[in-house]
Amino acid sequence: MIKYHSVFKFILFVLCIPLSTAAQERFLYQDTTRSPEERTKDLLSRMSVEEKVGQLLCPLGWGMYTKDGKKVNCSDDYKEQINSRYTGMFWATFRADPWTKKTLETGLSPRQAAEAANALQKYAMENTRWGIPVFLAEEAPHGHMAIGTTVFPTSIGQAATFNPDLIEEMGRVIAKEIRLQGAHIGYGPVLDLARDSRWSRVEETYGEDPVLSATIGAAMVKGMGAGNLSEPHHVISTLKHFVAYGATEGGQNGNPSVVGLRDLHENFLLPFRAAVDAGALSVMTAYNSMDGVPCTMNAGMLTDVLRHRWGFKGFTISDLYSIEGIKDSHRIVQTVAEAAQCALTAGVNVDLGGDAYATLITIVKEGKIPEKTLDEAVAYVLRLKFCMGLFEHPYVDPKKAGKEVRSAAHVAVARKVAQQSVVLLENKNDLLPLRKNCKIAVIGPNANNQYNMLGDYTAPQEDGNVVTVLEGILAQVDNKSQVNYVKGCAIRDTTDTHIDEAARAARVADVAVVVVGGSSARDFKTNYKETGAAVASKDYISDMECGEGYDRATLDLLGKQLELLQAVKSTGTPMVVVYIQGRPLNMNWAKENAGALLTAWYPGQEGGHAIADVLFGNYNPSGRLPISVPRHVGQLPVYYNKKNPVSHDYVEMEAAPLYSFGYGKGFSSFTYSNLQVEENGRHRYKVTFDLRNEGKYDGAEVVQLYLRDEYASVVRPQKQLKSFERIFLKKGESRRVVLTLCEDDFSLLDKEMKKIVEPGIFTVMVGAASNDIRLKISLTIK
Repeated sequence: MIKYHSVFKFILFVLCIPLSTAAQERFLYQDTTRSPEERTKDLLSRMSVEEKVGQLLCPLGWGMYTKDGKKVNCSDDYKEQINSRYTGMFWATFRADPWTKKTLETGLSPRQAAEAANALQKYAMENTRWGIPVFLAEEAPHGHMAIGTTVFPTSIGQAATFNPDLIEEMGRVIAKEIRLQGAHIGYGPVLDLARDSRWSRVEETYGEDPVLSATIGAAMVKGMGAGNLSEPHHVISTLKHFVAYGATEGGQNGNPSVVGLRDLHENFLLPFRAAVDAGALSVMTAYNSMDGVPCTMNAGMLTDVLRHRWGFKGFTISDLYSIEGIKDSHRIVQTVAEAAQCALTAGVNVDLGGDAYATLITIVKEGKIPEKTLDEAVAYVLRLKFCMGLFEHPYVDPKKAGKEVRSAAHVAVARKVAQQSVVLLENKNDLLPLRKNCKIAVIGPNANNQYNMLGDYTAPQEDGNVVTVLEGILAQVDNKSQVNYVKGCAIRDTTDTHIDEAARAARVADVAVVVVGGSSARDFKTNYKETGAAVASKDYISDMECGEGYDRATLDLLGKQLELLQAVKSTGTPMVVVYIQGRPLNMNWAKENAGALLTAWYPGQEGGHAIADVLFGNYNPSGRLPISVPRHVGQLPVYYNKKNPVSHDYVEMEAAPLYSFGYGKGFSSFTYSNLQVEENGRHRYKVTFDLRNEGKYDGAEVVQLYLRDEYASVVRPQKQLKSFERIFLKKGESRRVVLTLCEDDFSLLDKEMKKIVEPGIFTVMVGAASNDIRLKISLTIK
């Protein structure tokens, strides 16, 4: 018996040798000395069709973890995704808001988010054949949309800074907070041009101008990593929404866009091209269609332009359920499988949220799509996982996440962006800056509402994290008892009214600061579509009148806000009006009646401090309008760089906007002089002029250079911004400013859609706004 037992053990030992060797075998894709391309090719060769398709799925992520007290782990749903679908990417795992039903109690702190990310990665790598890590994608247009992160001004406010260096710094903060928590992809920037203020998502854009949007968008991408994924705090930037999503009919979200081919290439595509060149490695499709073709199956844009012309090396992704939308919304095909086939062959690599791409398994096996087509899409995703080093370093340090997310340094950047985003529109009789020892009535629905400061795509906030206008003022006045706050009314609810009380407070004050506008604040009583867009309701009146899905028919102040302004005005007390808003609302009355008028957009968590800094003169405002403010919705679309001929006036009013693109005041006045243009190479020119601060305050001026092609073979814009720069000067200081023009600035698409520079006369215009040109000079290109 002893002999037989020993022989049996020896046989088992021998049989186990090859099994152990196989378990320890290392494949080429695991060799870190090989290139990402080589490793991707090897891994693809080993994967089944089912495993490949799994890498193209990106389901909703907030149900992928469980939370028991402070302990977090994988959910059963997550395990099912990995075990049966081989899912390679998840979206919004750490997102918290009323749509996801994740609150401060049920959601994750930064440390818990990092712990959850580690648990998800561990399960995926230990329970799949090839140990492929998952990508975690997060919303990040003005900060990571998760609990405990830094909240910056929304994109329209970021653009108002006209400061790409600052936005690049902000991008670094956002990327670091995303990576510290274990995620890898940041959704943003949004590069849609906003030409219609009725559209609900204006707040997410950089405004109406392609050059400003391109410059700010490229800066954001550079800050988030510039495509260099080897650094530990860099992310993949996902550009939204490809393309012309912000020019839909009637200003309604997702409607068809009527955009000419030349306009598309010269304007709407320009920001995307700049961001791709800056290193963006992901592009999201748009819900709209153009000329009858849904953007989620537009091969001309996704393959011909993005891949072939621009050399894009990243992956494309549908917007949420937009592949199903090819069938359900656009009604192009009759089945989801057909929609999936249309999207994949057009160039959409990843399916966000839906199950459309699950049908690719059958489609490929039946030969309706070559497996090579599937491989190409999967390769774009796997290559970036290798580039980011996730196979070797999938985990993060939860302690660092808990310590470094929303650090004091990050909050300081948020305040700086908020300061520079404030646009001063009127300052009659130098009402501002205010004295810190005066008696102030702080009034209005947006004076002390933290969520109305933040905009859409924002997570729940702990008490004390967001500084309101009232709190910002109280932090700076000499005597807090001199400040009297009355809400006055709500944004929309006409039953929540205390206008008489507000008027009484204003009557006994030295100055009234009235904070009105709009709100994109979601709440738990609002209904949401599957896509996350909010649904307007007649049954419940929230403050929300902006944000995804909340398109407007008018731009008037809602509720009793105008009555509130009129009541305060009737007291005779000097009045400062502050608009907190996501789109340019009607400012006609305020322009005529307010002593001072400014917009702070949605200024983020430090907005109250930033606004108070401006009100009391601690900061000389330098924000400029990234989008024109219309007089009336009947003008829309109204934007400064319309093509010739120049618009004529209406019967009822002039055609010009109330405030034009690039406009903004400060507490100082600047003079421009001595404009010169010097040729500096083929189709390159150096533009120089003198700038002097003539005012009593140190401050920044945003100098803007516009160009007009006087005669061309195709119709050209009245003027087009080509360059800008923020110049800080002390009072009495002068500087010689140098800006440049290059060949691209003079180019156009001719009748055959070829990019050329035509000989002719160009007018160079330098000034403080699109309608405030101080200096002009002509040059001739031969």
